[in-house]
Amino acid sequence: MMKILTAREAVETFFFDGATVTFGGFANGLMHPEEIMAALEDAGRGGHLRDLKIVYASGQGDSADRGLNHLAVDGLCKTIIGGHWGLAPKLGKLALENKVAAYNLPQGVISELFREIAARRPGVITHVGLDTFVDPRLEGGKINQAACEAGDVVKLIELEGEEKLFYPSFPIDVAVIRATYADEHGNCTFEKEGIYAEAVAQAQAAHNSGGKVIVQVEEVVSYGCLDTRLIRLPGIYVDAVVVAEPRHHMQTFGTQYNPAFSGEIRVPLDALAPLPMSERKIIARRSAMELIPHAVTNLGIGMPEGVAAIAAEEGLTGMILTTEVGAVGGVPAGGLDFGAATNVDCILEQPVQFDFYDGGGLDVAFLGLAQMDKMGNINVSKFGPKVAGCGGFINITQNAKKVVYCGTFSAGGLKVAVNDGRLSIIQEGRVRKLINQVEQVTFAGSYAMKHRQPVLYVTERAVFELTEDGVELKEIAPGIDIQKDVLDQMDFVPVIKDVKVMDERIFCDELMGLKL
Repeated sequence: MMKILTAREAVETFFFDGATVTFGGFANGLMHPEEIMAALEDAGRGGHLRDLKIVYASGQGDSADRGLNHLAVDGLCKTIIGGHWGLAPKLGKLALENKVAAYNLPQGVISELFREIAARRPGVITHVGLDTFVDPRLEGGKINQAACEAGDVVKLIELEGEEKLFYPSFPIDVAVIRATYADEHGNCTFEKEGIYAEAVAQAQAAHNSGGKVIVQVEEVVSYGCLDTRLIRLPGIYVDAVVVAEPRHHMQTFGTQYNPAFSGEIRVPLDALAPLPMSERKIIARRSAMELIPHAVTNLGIGMPEGVAAIAAEEGLTGMILTTEVGAVGGVPAGGLDFGAATNVDCILEQPVQFDFYDGGGLDVAFLGLAQMDKMGNINVSKFGPKVAGCGGFINITQNAKKVVYCGTFSAGGLKVAVNDGRLSIIQEGRVRKLINQVEQVTFAGSYAMKHRQPVLYVTERAVFELTEDGVELKEIAPGIDIQKDVLDQMDFVPVIKDVKVMDERIFCDELMGLKL
Protein backbone atom coordinates (compact mmCIF):
# COMPACT_ATOMS: atom_id res chain seq x y z
CA MET A 1 0.00 0.00 0.00
CA MET A 2 1.31 3.40 -0.94
CA LYS A 3 2.55 5.50 1.99
CA ILE A 4 2.61 9.27 2.40
CA LEU A 5 5.90 10.15 4.09
CA THR A 6 8.16 13.08 4.73
CA ALA A 7 11.38 13.12 2.75
CA ARG A 8 13.33 12.15 5.86
CA GLU A 9 10.98 9.25 6.58
CA ALA A 10 11.25 8.02 3.00
CA VAL A 11 15.04 8.01 3.17
CA GLU A 12 15.06 6.22 6.53
CA THR A 13 12.47 3.66 5.37
CA PHE A 14 13.68 2.69 1.90
CA PHE A 15 17.39 3.46 1.62
CA PHE A 16 20.13 1.18 2.90
CA ASP A 17 23.91 1.00 2.72
CA GLY A 18 25.13 -0.14 -0.70
CA ALA A 19 21.77 0.36 -2.43
CA THR A 20 21.63 1.05 -6.18
CA VAL A 21 19.61 4.23 -6.59
CA THR A 22 18.39 6.14 -9.63
CA PHE A 23 17.17 9.73 -9.69
CA GLY A 24 14.85 11.28 -12.26
CA GLY A 25 14.97 14.65 -13.94
CA PHE A 26 16.99 16.64 -16.43
CA ALA A 27 19.66 19.33 -16.32
CA ASN A 28 18.40 22.45 -14.54
CA GLY A 29 15.91 20.89 -12.13
CA LEU A 30 13.26 19.74 -14.58
CA MET A 31 11.24 16.95 -12.94
CA HIS A 32 13.91 16.58 -10.27
CA PRO A 33 12.99 15.46 -6.68
CA GLU A 34 14.88 18.22 -4.86
CA GLU A 35 13.16 17.73 -1.46
CA ILE A 36 14.28 14.10 -1.26
CA MET A 37 17.78 14.99 -2.45
CA ALA A 38 18.16 17.43 0.45
CA ALA A 39 17.05 14.72 2.91
CA LEU A 40 19.62 12.35 1.42
CA GLU A 41 22.34 14.91 1.98
CA ASP A 42 21.29 15.20 5.63
CA ALA A 43 21.37 11.40 6.02
CA GLY A 44 24.84 11.26 4.50
CA ARG A 45 26.20 14.03 6.71
CA GLY A 46 24.74 12.30 9.75
CA GLY A 47 26.60 9.11 8.85
CA HIS A 48 23.34 7.16 8.54
CA LEU A 49 23.84 6.06 4.92
CA ARG A 50 26.90 4.92 2.98
CA ASP A 51 28.24 3.39 -0.25
CA LEU A 52 25.32 4.08 -2.59
CA LYS A 53 25.58 3.22 -6.27
CA ILE A 54 24.07 6.18 -8.13
CA VAL A 55 22.71 5.94 -11.68
CA TYR A 56 21.23 8.86 -13.64
CA ALA A 57 20.79 9.67 -17.31
CA SER A 58 21.17 13.46 -17.37
CA GLY A 59 23.05 15.47 -14.77
CA GLN A 60 20.58 17.45 -12.70
CA GLY A 61 22.13 20.49 -11.03
CA ASP A 62 22.54 24.25 -10.94
CA SER A 63 26.35 24.27 -11.16
CA ALA A 64 26.40 25.03 -7.43
CA ASP A 65 24.45 23.31 -4.66
CA ARG A 66 21.16 21.89 -5.91
CA GLY A 67 20.31 18.68 -7.71
CA LEU A 68 22.90 15.92 -7.64
CA ASN A 69 25.29 18.22 -5.78
CA HIS A 70 23.44 17.13 -2.61
CA LEU A 71 25.08 13.70 -2.97
CA ALA A 72 28.61 15.09 -2.65
CA VAL A 73 29.10 13.88 0.91
CA ASP A 74 32.18 11.81 1.71
CA GLY A 75 31.19 8.16 2.05
CA LEU A 76 27.60 8.56 0.86
CA CYS A 77 28.34 7.29 -2.66
CA LYS A 78 30.67 4.51 -3.74
CA THR A 79 29.89 4.35 -7.47
CA ILE A 80 28.37 6.93 -9.82
CA ILE A 81 27.26 6.20 -13.38
CA GLY A 82 26.00 9.35 -15.06
CA GLY A 83 25.30 10.81 -18.45
CA HIS A 84 26.46 14.34 -17.62
CA TRP A 85 28.57 15.80 -14.82
CA GLY A 86 28.92 19.47 -15.68
CA LEU A 87 26.02 20.81 -13.60
CA ALA A 88 27.08 18.88 -10.50
CA PRO A 89 30.62 20.15 -9.83
CA LYS A 90 30.57 18.86 -6.27
CA LEU A 91 30.16 15.32 -7.58
CA GLY A 92 32.90 16.03 -10.07
CA LYS A 93 35.19 16.99 -7.20
CA LEU A 94 34.59 13.61 -5.54
CA ALA A 95 35.49 11.93 -8.82
CA LEU A 96 38.67 13.97 -9.22
CA GLU A 97 39.68 13.12 -5.66
CA ASN A 98 39.09 9.42 -6.44
CA LYS A 99 36.55 9.13 -3.63
CA VAL A 100 34.00 7.40 -5.86
CA ALA A 101 34.23 5.07 -8.85
CA ALA A 102 33.02 7.47 -11.54
CA TYR A 103 31.71 6.62 -15.01
CA ASN A 104 30.33 8.67 -17.88
CA LEU A 105 28.07 6.93 -20.40
CA PRO A 106 25.84 8.37 -23.15
CA GLN A 107 22.69 9.90 -21.74
CA GLY A 108 20.46 8.16 -24.25
CA VAL A 109 21.95 4.75 -23.50
CA ILE A 110 21.31 5.14 -19.76
CA SER A 111 17.73 6.27 -20.36
CA GLU A 112 17.15 3.25 -22.59
CA LEU A 113 18.89 0.95 -20.11
CA PHE A 114 16.13 1.53 -17.54
CA ARG A 115 13.65 -0.07 -19.94
CA GLU A 116 15.93 -3.08 -20.40
CA ILE A 117 16.21 -3.46 -16.64
CA ALA A 118 12.43 -3.19 -16.30
CA ALA A 119 11.91 -5.96 -18.88
CA ARG A 120 14.69 -8.07 -17.36
CA ARG A 121 16.57 -8.08 -20.64
CA PRO A 122 20.36 -8.44 -20.59
CA GLY A 123 21.07 -4.80 -21.36
CA VAL A 124 21.44 -2.32 -24.21
CA ILE A 125 23.21 -3.48 -27.37
CA THR A 126 23.96 -0.55 -29.63
CA HIS A 127 26.45 1.17 -31.89
CA VAL A 128 26.25 4.32 -29.76
CA GLY A 129 29.64 5.05 -28.23
CA LEU A 130 31.80 3.11 -30.69
CA ASP A 131 35.17 4.80 -31.34
CA THR A 132 34.53 7.38 -28.59
CA PHE A 133 35.93 7.47 -25.04
CA VAL A 134 33.06 5.16 -24.03
CA ASP A 135 34.48 2.37 -26.19
CA PRO A 136 36.48 -0.10 -23.99
CA ARG A 137 39.31 0.14 -26.53
CA LEU A 138 39.75 3.75 -25.41
CA GLU A 139 38.54 4.53 -21.88
CA GLY A 140 35.39 2.48 -21.39
CA GLY A 141 33.61 5.50 -19.93
CA LYS A 142 35.82 5.44 -16.83
CA ILE A 143 36.49 8.86 -15.36
CA ASN A 144 39.03 8.03 -12.64
CA GLN A 145 41.37 5.40 -11.23
CA ALA A 146 38.73 4.16 -8.79
CA ALA A 147 36.55 3.23 -11.78
CA CYS A 148 39.45 1.43 -13.43
CA GLU A 149 39.84 -0.63 -10.28
CA ALA A 150 36.09 -1.21 -9.90
CA GLY A 151 35.69 -2.72 -13.37
CA ASP A 152 33.91 -2.37 -16.70
CA VAL A 153 30.36 -1.14 -17.27
CA VAL A 154 30.44 -1.49 -21.06
CA LYS A 155 31.75 -4.30 -23.27
CA LEU A 156 32.74 -4.55 -26.94
CA ILE A 157 30.97 -7.44 -28.66
CA GLU A 158 30.40 -8.73 -32.18
CA LEU A 159 26.84 -9.34 -33.33
CA GLU A 160 26.03 -10.67 -36.80
CA GLY A 161 29.49 -9.68 -37.93
CA GLU A 162 29.25 -6.08 -36.67
CA GLU A 163 30.93 -4.41 -33.73
CA LYS A 164 28.53 -3.31 -31.00
CA LEU A 165 28.74 -2.03 -27.46
CA PHE A 166 26.93 -3.93 -24.72
CA TYR A 167 25.81 -2.02 -21.63
CA PRO A 168 24.72 -4.71 -19.11
CA SER A 169 21.60 -4.42 -16.96
CA PHE A 170 21.70 -4.43 -13.15
CA PRO A 171 18.91 -4.31 -10.54
CA ILE A 172 17.66 -0.99 -9.16
CA ASP A 173 16.92 -0.90 -5.42
CA VAL A 174 15.37 2.55 -5.18
CA ALA A 175 13.97 4.91 -7.84
CA VAL A 176 13.44 8.51 -6.75
CA ILE A 177 11.31 10.42 -9.24
CA ARG A 178 8.87 13.28 -9.37
CA ALA A 179 5.34 14.02 -10.53
CA THR A 180 2.80 16.81 -10.15
CA TYR A 181 -0.10 15.21 -8.28
CA ALA A 182 -0.65 11.80 -6.71
CA ASP A 183 -3.96 10.39 -5.55
CA GLU A 184 -4.43 8.23 -2.47
CA HIS A 185 -3.65 5.08 -4.47
CA GLY A 186 -0.39 6.49 -5.82
CA ASN A 187 -1.57 7.27 -9.35
CA CYS A 188 0.50 10.23 -10.55
CA THR A 189 0.10 12.95 -13.15
CA PHE A 190 2.81 15.01 -14.84
CA GLU A 191 0.71 17.89 -16.14
CA LYS A 192 2.81 20.71 -14.64
CA GLU A 193 6.13 19.16 -15.60
CA GLY A 194 8.13 20.56 -18.50
CA ILE A 195 9.41 17.11 -19.41
CA TYR A 196 8.58 13.47 -18.66
CA ALA A 197 12.19 12.24 -18.70
CA GLU A 198 12.41 8.48 -18.04
CA ALA A 199 10.28 8.43 -14.89
CA VAL A 200 8.05 5.54 -15.98
CA ALA A 201 10.98 3.40 -17.09
CA GLN A 202 12.83 4.08 -13.82
CA ALA A 203 9.77 3.17 -11.76
CA GLN A 204 9.24 -0.05 -13.71
CA ALA A 205 12.95 -0.91 -13.41
CA ALA A 206 12.93 -0.54 -9.62
CA HIS A 207 9.60 -2.30 -9.15
CA ASN A 208 10.55 -5.27 -11.33
CA SER A 209 13.94 -5.49 -9.59
CA GLY A 210 12.15 -5.94 -6.28
CA GLY A 211 13.07 -2.40 -5.30
CA LYS A 212 11.06 0.61 -4.14
CA VAL A 213 9.70 3.70 -5.90
CA ILE A 214 9.47 7.08 -4.15
CA VAL A 215 7.68 9.93 -5.91
CA GLN A 216 7.94 13.58 -4.92
CA VAL A 217 4.73 15.51 -5.68
CA GLU A 218 3.20 18.91 -5.26
CA GLU A 219 0.07 17.59 -3.58
CA VAL A 220 -1.83 14.40 -2.74
CA VAL A 221 -5.48 14.43 -3.81
CA SER A 222 -8.48 12.14 -3.37
CA TYR A 223 -8.67 8.92 -5.35
CA GLY A 224 -10.87 9.30 -8.42
CA CYS A 225 -10.47 13.06 -8.87
CA LEU A 226 -7.56 12.94 -11.32
CA ASP A 227 -8.31 12.85 -15.03
CA THR A 228 -7.41 9.33 -16.16
CA ARG A 229 -6.02 10.75 -19.39
CA LEU A 230 -3.41 12.68 -17.40
CA ILE A 231 -2.21 9.79 -15.24
CA ARG A 232 1.17 8.73 -16.62
CA LEU A 233 2.48 6.75 -13.64
CA PRO A 234 0.09 4.14 -12.18
CA GLY A 235 -0.08 3.54 -8.46
CA ILE A 236 0.92 -0.10 -8.85
CA TYR A 237 4.51 1.09 -9.28
CA VAL A 238 4.55 3.51 -6.33
CA ASP A 239 5.59 2.66 -2.77
CA ALA A 240 5.72 6.12 -1.21
CA VAL A 241 4.83 9.71 -1.96
CA VAL A 242 6.56 12.77 -0.52
CA VAL A 243 4.81 16.14 -0.64
CA ALA A 244 7.43 18.81 -1.29
CA GLU A 245 7.73 22.41 -0.25
CA PRO A 246 7.24 24.77 -3.23
CA ARG A 247 10.90 25.87 -3.07
CA HIS A 248 11.91 22.25 -3.63
CA HIS A 249 9.38 21.65 -6.37
CA MET A 250 10.26 24.34 -8.90
CA GLN A 251 9.50 23.55 -12.52
CA THR A 252 13.14 24.37 -13.31
CA PHE A 253 15.91 25.82 -11.19
CA GLY A 254 15.22 29.11 -12.95
CA THR A 255 11.41 29.19 -12.93
CA GLN A 256 8.91 28.27 -10.23
CA TYR A 257 6.19 27.52 -12.76
CA ASN A 258 5.49 28.45 -16.37
CA PRO A 259 2.43 26.74 -17.89
CA ALA A 260 3.83 27.32 -21.36
CA PHE A 261 6.71 24.95 -20.52
CA SER A 262 4.29 22.14 -19.69
CA GLY A 263 2.08 22.70 -22.72
CA GLU A 264 -0.92 23.80 -20.65
CA ILE A 265 -1.12 27.07 -22.56
CA ARG A 266 0.43 28.54 -25.68
CA VAL A 267 1.76 32.07 -25.57
CA PRO A 268 2.48 34.52 -28.37
CA LEU A 269 6.20 34.64 -28.98
CA ASP A 270 7.53 38.13 -29.50
CA ALA A 271 10.19 38.33 -32.16
CA LEU A 272 13.58 37.60 -30.68
CA ALA A 273 15.81 40.63 -30.47
CA PRO A 274 18.32 40.41 -33.31
CA LEU A 275 21.75 39.23 -32.25
CA PRO A 276 24.29 42.05 -32.29
CA MET A 277 27.10 41.70 -34.79
CA SER A 278 29.69 39.55 -33.04
CA GLU A 279 31.54 36.27 -33.42
CA ARG A 280 28.39 34.55 -32.11
CA LYS A 281 26.22 36.06 -34.83
CA ILE A 282 28.76 35.26 -37.54
CA ILE A 283 28.91 31.62 -36.48
CA ALA A 284 25.13 31.37 -36.12
CA ARG A 285 24.54 32.93 -39.55
CA ARG A 286 26.99 30.64 -41.31
CA SER A 287 25.59 27.64 -39.48
CA ALA A 288 22.00 28.60 -40.34
CA MET A 289 22.96 28.34 -44.01
CA GLU A 290 23.16 24.57 -43.39
CA LEU A 291 19.52 24.31 -42.34
CA ILE A 292 17.45 21.90 -44.38
CA PRO A 293 13.81 22.56 -45.38
CA HIS A 294 11.37 20.89 -42.96
CA ALA A 295 14.31 19.31 -41.15
CA VAL A 296 13.97 17.65 -37.78
CA THR A 297 16.70 19.54 -35.93
CA ASN A 298 18.56 19.45 -32.63
CA LEU A 299 20.36 22.50 -31.27
CA GLY A 300 22.95 22.04 -28.55
CA ILE A 301 23.33 24.44 -25.65
CA GLY A 302 25.51 27.54 -25.97
CA MET A 303 26.75 28.70 -29.36
CA PRO A 304 24.29 26.54 -31.39
CA GLU A 305 21.35 28.30 -29.70
CA GLY A 306 22.15 31.29 -31.89
CA VAL A 307 20.93 29.34 -34.92
CA ALA A 308 17.36 29.62 -33.60
CA ALA A 309 17.79 33.39 -33.17
CA ILE A 310 19.01 33.75 -36.77
CA ALA A 311 16.16 31.59 -38.05
CA ALA A 312 13.68 33.88 -36.26
CA GLU A 313 15.42 37.02 -37.50
CA GLU A 314 15.38 35.77 -41.10
CA GLY A 315 11.79 34.53 -40.85
CA LEU A 316 12.73 30.89 -41.46
CA THR A 317 9.88 28.64 -40.36
CA GLY A 318 10.67 25.45 -42.18
CA MET A 319 12.48 23.57 -39.43
CA ILE A 320 11.27 21.54 -36.45
CA LEU A 321 13.32 21.91 -33.30
CA THR A 322 13.59 18.98 -30.91
CA THR A 323 15.35 18.38 -27.60
CA GLU A 324 16.89 15.12 -26.49
CA VAL A 325 14.79 15.08 -23.35
CA GLY A 326 11.59 14.84 -25.39
CA ALA A 327 10.27 18.15 -26.78
CA VAL A 328 9.10 18.20 -30.39
CA GLY A 329 8.45 21.62 -31.91
CA GLY A 330 8.31 24.92 -30.09
CA VAL A 331 11.25 27.03 -28.95
CA PRO A 332 13.81 25.50 -26.55
CA ALA A 333 14.62 27.55 -23.46
CA GLY A 334 18.13 28.41 -22.31
CA GLY A 335 19.98 29.23 -19.10
CA LEU A 336 18.54 27.71 -15.92
CA ASP A 337 15.46 26.71 -17.95
CA PHE A 338 17.47 24.63 -20.44
CA GLY A 339 15.60 21.43 -21.27
CA ALA A 340 12.18 23.07 -21.25
CA ALA A 341 10.56 24.46 -24.39
CA THR A 342 7.73 26.89 -25.07
CA ASN A 343 4.75 26.07 -27.31
CA VAL A 344 5.82 22.50 -28.03
CA ASP A 345 3.79 20.28 -30.31
CA CYS A 346 4.47 17.23 -28.18
CA ILE A 347 6.47 16.04 -25.16
CA LEU A 348 7.84 12.51 -25.42
CA GLU A 349 9.50 10.38 -22.78
CA GLN A 350 13.28 10.67 -23.05
CA PRO A 351 13.99 7.00 -23.97
CA VAL A 352 11.47 7.27 -26.82
CA GLN A 353 13.16 10.41 -28.14
CA PHE A 354 16.54 8.70 -28.04
CA ASP A 355 15.13 5.70 -29.92
CA PHE A 356 14.23 8.17 -32.65
CA TYR A 357 17.62 9.86 -32.52
CA ASP A 358 19.61 6.60 -32.43
CA GLY A 359 17.72 5.32 -35.46
CA GLY A 360 18.69 8.31 -37.58
CA GLY A 361 15.56 10.41 -37.15
CA LEU A 362 17.46 13.69 -36.86
CA ASP A 363 18.06 15.40 -40.20
CA VAL A 364 20.63 17.85 -38.86
CA ALA A 365 22.20 18.67 -35.52
CA PHE A 366 24.09 21.78 -34.46
CA LEU A 367 26.47 21.14 -31.57
CA GLY A 368 29.24 22.98 -29.78
CA LEU A 369 32.89 22.95 -30.80
CA ALA A 370 35.06 22.94 -27.69
CA GLN A 371 38.12 21.07 -29.00
CA MET A 372 38.80 19.73 -32.49
CA ASP A 373 41.79 17.83 -33.84
CA LYS A 374 43.40 16.86 -37.14
CA MET A 375 41.31 13.67 -37.35
CA GLY A 376 38.08 15.66 -37.12
CA ASN A 377 37.47 14.41 -33.58
CA ILE A 378 35.57 16.63 -31.16
CA ASN A 379 35.90 16.85 -27.38
CA VAL A 380 33.18 18.44 -25.27
CA SER A 381 33.42 16.11 -22.29
CA LYS A 382 36.79 16.54 -20.54
CA PHE A 383 39.17 19.48 -20.14
CA GLY A 384 42.19 18.92 -17.93
CA PRO A 385 40.91 17.87 -14.51
CA LYS A 386 37.37 19.04 -15.26
CA VAL A 387 34.88 16.38 -16.37
CA ALA A 388 31.82 17.84 -18.06
CA GLY A 389 30.47 14.56 -19.43
CA CYS A 390 28.98 13.73 -22.79
CA GLY A 391 25.25 13.98 -22.03
CA GLY A 392 23.30 13.22 -25.19
CA PHE A 393 26.12 14.45 -27.44
CA ILE A 394 27.25 10.99 -28.58
CA ASN A 395 23.73 9.75 -29.34
CA ILE A 396 23.01 12.89 -31.35
CA THR A 397 26.27 13.30 -33.26
CA GLN A 398 26.74 9.65 -34.21
CA ASN A 399 23.25 9.35 -35.66
CA ALA A 400 22.14 12.67 -37.16
CA LYS A 401 22.15 12.63 -40.95
CA LYS A 402 24.31 15.77 -40.89
CA VAL A 403 26.29 17.43 -38.10
CA VAL A 404 27.42 21.05 -37.87
CA TYR A 405 29.84 21.99 -35.09
CA CYS A 406 29.68 25.64 -34.07
CA GLY A 407 32.25 27.47 -32.01
CA THR A 408 34.84 30.19 -31.86
CA PHE A 409 38.28 29.50 -33.32
CA SER A 410 39.96 30.19 -29.97
CA ALA A 411 38.72 30.68 -26.42
CA GLY A 412 39.49 32.88 -23.46
CA GLY A 413 39.47 36.56 -24.35
CA LEU A 414 38.83 36.44 -28.09
CA LYS A 415 37.78 39.83 -29.46
CA VAL A 416 36.75 40.50 -33.05
CA ALA A 417 35.41 43.42 -35.04
CA VAL A 418 33.47 43.76 -38.28
CA ASN A 419 33.97 46.86 -40.41
CA ASP A 420 32.70 47.35 -43.95
CA GLY A 421 31.87 43.66 -44.20
CA ARG A 422 35.36 42.53 -43.21
CA LEU A 423 36.35 40.61 -40.08
CA SER A 424 39.41 41.48 -38.05
CA ILE A 425 40.85 39.77 -34.98
CA ILE A 426 41.40 42.42 -32.31
CA GLN A 427 42.61 40.00 -29.64
CA GLU A 428 43.29 36.29 -30.03
CA GLY A 429 41.92 33.90 -27.45
CA ARG A 430 44.37 32.48 -24.93
CA VAL A 431 43.30 28.86 -25.53
CA ARG A 432 43.74 27.06 -28.83
CA LYS A 433 40.79 24.88 -29.75
CA LEU A 434 42.11 23.34 -32.98
CA ILE A 435 44.82 21.02 -31.69
CA ASN A 436 46.73 17.92 -32.75
CA GLN A 437 44.81 15.54 -30.52
CA VAL A 438 41.73 16.18 -28.41
CA GLU A 439 41.92 15.32 -24.70
CA GLN A 440 38.96 12.98 -25.03
CA VAL A 441 37.09 11.67 -28.07
CA THR A 442 33.42 12.58 -27.68
CA PHE A 443 32.90 12.46 -31.46
CA ALA A 444 35.09 10.32 -33.72
CA GLY A 445 35.84 11.62 -37.19
CA SER A 446 36.75 8.10 -38.30
CA TYR A 447 33.30 6.81 -37.34
CA ALA A 448 31.66 9.62 -39.33
CA MET A 449 33.77 8.89 -42.39
CA LYS A 450 33.03 5.16 -42.15
CA HIS A 451 29.30 5.96 -42.25
CA ARG A 452 29.59 8.74 -44.84
CA GLN A 453 28.14 11.33 -42.48
CA PRO A 454 28.53 14.96 -43.64
CA VAL A 455 30.36 16.98 -40.98
CA LEU A 456 31.06 20.72 -40.98
CA TYR A 457 33.04 22.79 -38.47
CA VAL A 458 32.01 26.47 -38.39
CA THR A 459 34.00 29.21 -36.66
CA GLU A 460 33.87 32.99 -36.98
CA ARG A 461 36.86 33.12 -39.32
CA ALA A 462 36.98 29.74 -41.07
CA VAL A 463 34.84 26.80 -42.10
CA PHE A 464 36.22 23.26 -42.26
CA GLU A 465 34.78 20.04 -43.64
CA LEU A 466 35.60 16.43 -42.83
CA THR A 467 36.73 14.71 -46.04
CA GLU A 468 38.41 11.45 -47.02
CA ASP A 469 41.69 13.36 -47.17
CA GLY A 470 41.25 14.79 -43.68
CA VAL A 471 39.97 18.05 -42.25
CA GLU A 472 39.79 20.46 -45.17
CA LEU A 473 39.73 24.25 -44.94
CA LYS A 474 36.81 25.29 -47.16
CA GLU A 475 36.14 28.96 -46.40
CA ILE A 476 37.68 31.96 -44.67
CA ALA A 477 36.04 35.21 -43.63
CA PRO A 478 36.63 38.35 -45.70
CA GLY A 479 39.49 40.34 -44.20
CA ILE A 480 41.16 37.29 -42.63
CA ASP A 481 44.77 36.46 -43.39
CA ILE A 482 44.84 32.72 -43.97
CA GLN A 483 48.37 32.30 -42.63
CA LYS A 484 48.38 34.71 -39.67
CA ASP A 485 44.78 34.34 -38.48
CA VAL A 486 44.08 30.69 -39.33
CA LEU A 487 47.09 28.43 -39.94
CA ASP A 488 49.33 30.06 -37.32
CA GLN A 489 46.56 29.73 -34.71
CA MET A 490 46.05 25.97 -35.02
CA ASP A 491 48.29 23.05 -34.13
CA PHE A 492 47.83 21.06 -37.32
CA VAL A 493 47.84 21.81 -41.02
CA PRO A 494 44.47 21.21 -42.66
CA VAL A 495 43.95 20.02 -46.20
CA ILE A 496 43.97 23.08 -48.46
CA LYS A 497 42.65 22.84 -52.01
CA ASP A 498 40.13 25.47 -53.05
CA VAL A 499 39.45 27.93 -50.23
CA LYS A 500 36.51 30.25 -50.82
CA VAL A 501 35.49 33.45 -49.06
CA MET A 502 32.56 33.11 -46.67
CA ASP A 503 29.30 34.63 -47.89
CA GLU A 504 29.68 38.40 -47.50
CA ARG A 505 26.06 38.72 -46.34
CA ILE A 506 27.14 37.13 -43.05
CA PHE A 507 29.16 40.22 -42.16
CA CYS A 508 26.57 42.88 -43.01
CA ASP A 509 24.16 44.49 -40.57
CA GLU A 510 21.07 44.01 -42.72
CA LEU A 511 19.19 40.73 -43.05
CA MET A 512 20.85 38.06 -45.15
CA GLY A 513 17.67 37.03 -46.96
CA LEU A 514 18.12 33.35 -46.11
CA LYS A 515 15.65 30.92 -47.64
CA LEU A 516 15.01 27.26 -46.93
